[in-house]
Amino acid sequence: MITHSFNPADGIISPSDMHETRRGLPTTCIITFSKDVLEHALARFSHEQAVVIPGLNGPKTAWLIRDQDFECLLYMSPITAAGAGFTLEEMAQATGATRFILFGSCGALDRKLSEGCIIVPTQAYRDEGLSYHYAPAADYILIKNAPFMSDVLSALGLPHVQGPVWTTDALFRETRAAMEKRQQEGCIAVDMECAGLQAICDFRGFDYFTFFYTGDQLDAPTWDARILDSGEKEADHVIAAFLVALEIAKRLPVRHAGGLVPDGPGTAIGP
Repeated sequence: MITHSFNPADGIISPSDMHETRRGLPTTCIITFSKDVLEHALARFSHEQAVVIPGLNGPKTAWLIRDQDFECLLYMSPITAAGAGFTLEEMAQATGATRFILFGSCGALDRKLSEGCIIVPTQAYRDEGLSYHYAPAADYILIKNAPFMSDVLSALGLPHVQGPVWTTDALFRETRAAMEKRQQEGCIAVDMECAGLQAICDFRGFDYFTFFYTGDQLDAPTWDARILDSGEKEADHVIAAFLVALEIAKRLPVRHAGGLVPDGPGTAIGP
């Protein structure tokens, strides 16, 4: 079956065949899907271009962001698991980054549970194609750093909820029957990238940290777009989410020979 596509052998084409690595950059990288976030970050923080990756759709830039004595990378990703995953592979190779913090909107599957809360995925249902090339076939993939994310959000005093999510990049094929099945399994949100990016990071030995804010509402008689059609209100949400991601980046564990040691509030995420 096509879902049993995983083979741990090297690919015919490797990221290292396409890009050289710029040395000396931070290893932590924030990923956004929002042009508003990118423009806000570049206007607010000292920055410089870290790498520029050429492409047929136009160049992709990773920025070095400075907030006082803290530095990290930031880039804007395309949407869907395939686009986001390909870009992550390229950026990891070009920058040397190994720790990725991704945030974005999701569709809420349980209004009562997620209203007003950040969502921390604990596992993702693999209803996309990318993850099956990076991990053995299974219905769900574990989001390994969810406990760490929950600890940091608690330390920041931010309300949040943890639970399984449904990853599908077939937006217009999110049928009500499929949604109800995922709800029965306990999924609290639907997104387009989580399962695929976790699979890539597991395969490459990267650390993946992710959280969502609810952008639209699916568990209603008709689709509720909520902040997705609200202009400035949506921009406010995504900019606030970026500041949360930046605080998480500052608290990521420091990697030592013996494992990961917290660099601020939170819990170490294992060897």
